[in-house]
Amino acid sequence: MKMWLVFIVVFFSFFSFSQSENWIEGKGKIGFLAAHRSVIGHLATEHAFATEISYCKQARGEKAWHESYNFPTYGVTGFFGSVGNRALLGHYAGAYGFFRIPIVKLKNYSFNWKMGCGLGYGTKIYNPETNILSVAVSTHLNALVSLGVDSRLVFNNHSFTLGLDMTHFSNGATKVPNLGLNIPYISLGYGFRFQNDPIDSVIISHKPFVKKWEYGIMGIGSVKEVFPTEGKKYPVVGLNLVGRRYFKRNVGLEFSFDVISKQAIKAYEDEIEMTQGELLQLGVFAGYLMPLDKFHVIVGMGYYIKDKYKPEDPMYHRVGLRYVFANGININLVLKSHWARADYVEYGIGYTFKK
Repeated sequence: MKMWLVFIVVFFSFFSFSQSENWIEGKGKIGFLAAHRSVIGHLATEHAFATEISYCKQARGEKAWHESYNFPTYGVTGFFGSVGNRALLGHYAGAYGFFRIPIVKLKNYSFNWKMGCGLGYGTKIYNPETNILSVAVSTHLNALVSLGVDSRLVFNNHSFTLGLDMTHFSNGATKVPNLGLNIPYISLGYGFRFQNDPIDSVIISHKPFVKKWEYGIMGIGSVKEVFPTEGKKYPVVGLNLVGRRYFKRNVGLEFSFDVISKQAIKAYEDEIEMTQGELLQLGVFAGYLMPLDKFHVIVGMGYYIKDKYKPEDPMYHRVGLRYVFANGININLVLKSHWARADYVEYGIGYTFKK
């Protein structure tokens, strides 16, 4: 999880809070634990309650991507609350960076899509002796992901929001059991702006956008633990040959040819002698790319064209973040999964040629 800490620090540095239009917002949330597997059905015993405090900035056009995303709001949020079973799961506290993109935007009203990611800490986890029923999470520190929509009304320096989101906690299969927690919340919030009057959007001339292709290479490293619990951790290494096509400032596609060596396959068929060549998985991937200045959001699906032992489904999925430096180096933090089952977290470093 150390790479998570490094990446989140970089992610938060993206939010440079100036003396322009800054807000502080508070939100109360109520929800429930969604039992996405029958084996965790016993955990959903009560409502989940949470509080969030956010510090955010209204984009005004200083960056080229601001206008492309209809002048979004972005910032950092602190989270504290329960997740549907205080006896077995305890409470969670965390922090995440987010951006809120208007889908509908009027003078005093907006309907927004929101995405955030960070880290969360849970007070109670699976323990084979003292908490054997808490099979959803096995590590105190987990990734925190929040996806949702909200309606926002603004009156002078005050705002009121009504929102719906899905909050997720998981360790990305670095330790089992790791079925993860999914909590749908409904929320009501209030915000205060630190100016007497709204600040109008600024008009800045940016370089015209040019459609283009980029090509690069990405090295991947990770670890994966398989059952039984407290078992062996297996290394994962991979190499992705990548091509990206940018259609607009805020729209792109990514394609890759993936070479994956996942040693955990040995644990699924431990009675079979396997060579390293037989363990190799080869796949092709296509994903939607959402550039946010130097940060990119990637989500997509791949297919194994070579997978001799087929330990999981033939399709795999990726969702995550990438930070792109001006010199062509980029760092990657992506969750690879098979539908709703986490496979492992891809910690990657790569290079984009002629960036």
